[in-house]
Amino acid sequence: MTTTPRKTLFVDISPLRESPAFARLWIGSSISGIGAQLTLVAVGLEIYDITRSTFAVALVGVISLVPMIAAGLYGGMLADAFDRRLVALLAAVVAWVTTAAIALHAYLGLENVGLLYLLTTIDAVAATIITTSRAAIIPRLLPARLLPGASALNGIGTGVQLTVGPALAGILVAAAGFPATYTVDVVLFTFAFLGILTLPAIRPEGETQRPGLSSLMFGVRFLRRSPNIRMTFIVDIIAMTFGQPRVLYPVVGAVLIGGGAVTVGVLTAAYAVGALVCSVFSGRLGQVRKQGAAVNWAITAYGACILAFGGALLAAQISGPRGAGGLTEDFWSANLPALAFAALALAGAGAADNVSAIFRSTILQSAAPDAMRGRLQGIFVVVVTGGPRIGDLFVGLLAVAGTVWPPLLGGALIIALIGLLARVQPSFRRYDALEPTP
Repeated sequence: MTTTPRKTLFVDISPLRESPAFARLWIGSSISGIGAQLTLVAVGLEIYDITRSTFAVALVGVISLVPMIAAGLYGGMLADAFDRRLVALLAAVVAWVTTAAIALHAYLGLENVGLLYLLTTIDAVAATIITTSRAAIIPRLLPARLLPGASALNGIGTGVQLTVGPALAGILVAAAGFPATYTVDVVLFTFAFLGILTLPAIRPEGETQRPGLSSLMFGVRFLRRSPNIRMTFIVDIIAMTFGQPRVLYPVVGAVLIGGGAVTVGVLTAAYAVGALVCSVFSGRLGQVRKQGAAVNWAITAYGACILAFGGALLAAQISGPRGAGGLTEDFWSANLPALAFAALALAGAGAADNVSAIFRSTILQSAAPDAMRGRLQGIFVVVVTGGPRIGDLFVGLLAVAGTVWPPLLGGALIIALIGLLARVQPSFRRYDALEPTP
């Protein structure tokens, strides 16, 4: 792989200029993703409003975990066997219908937590297949030298989604209620079809295999022979399992810091702002050759930021809770200094996670052969989306002992485990972008 030196700090937009197909896919997924994040936050708020239970909120991710794993693995096999555009399109139709059903549930005032679990699980399964197919498509739309820039642009798209979506959710839920909030997602999701429909047919190159156990095992055997790709999965699992405190946000907004739904939106958006700013100023990342070492450092910084977030919650707990237990609390009655410090820590975590994601994605896309990209991307998506669900369970269980413990203990564990892995797997530290090896 060759790299193009960058003389500016700003993100490389060459992928958008050189590939109109990638540009349309990026725009469509970025806009529709705003709605997806809006619904993710709104569902958590609705379930908390019904149950007043942080653990019930955590179950949104936990229940969908196994179906998402299956969808990622099977979706990856589909992407390695059939037209990747068609696979993504069919999954998008399912996701759109499910989103509409969540909105209808709210309009009818059912307040059925079990039904919300079912619908969000189906939506998560469809979204996993879309993401798997789309990730396997990108290396076919761009030359290898532009993949880091494409990853950074995807980071900007994700940052916009995680900034605008949660903030909009907090405002809409407080001002207009859950039905109107979900309806916005139904409308925004239509942009996903724009990016997918305009793609050419993209069939996998090389020998294809029918989806099934033999295809899956072939991918697993390849992964066993690919220590660098395997490490990108392992380090991300560590970060997401022990450093994903999002299920704490409702109780933080309702009780600990106060401010209600707006505080939840601020905390969620802060993480995305960090990722977004990092992506905007990512121009120099394309010069980094030791991408494995960069991943290790980035996740270590991530753990330190999660630890700092726990420190902000501890300070708020010592000073005394500000909320009365509801999500309609007056925002200006919140503990604003603690909120500001917590948001700053989460912004740092978002920036560190974005750096890690850029290099992990580039390593996978550069080092994997096209005929294997679907299956490996399936595993990648399972890790990226499933890891936070395991993290939700970790936080939900540990939060029983106190709201501050999950980020404090989790951040420390991340730092320790990444340091250990850096010593155990030295080849990952030596990974060279100019000579990509799986």
